[in-house]
Amino acid sequence: MNIKVNGEPVEAEPGASAAAVLGALGIDRRAVVVELNGQIIRGPDIDQSGIAPGDRLEIVHFVGGG
Repeated sequence: MNIKVNGEPVEAEPGASAAAVLGALGIDRRAVVVELNGQIIRGPDIDQSGIAPGDRLEIVHFVGGG
């Protein structure tokens, strides 16, 4: 199925969770904040979030500095 990740088209498995999409993209979910269709996904909900065709994921990486 087709979804958008940070505005780019991505092919995902039907019924995949946001966690599965992150894993397929090689992204460490502990270092990002994930938004699904405008709603932030918190903690364990990332494993339960069902992704549907046309959904939009925004992934924001934490950046340290000083």
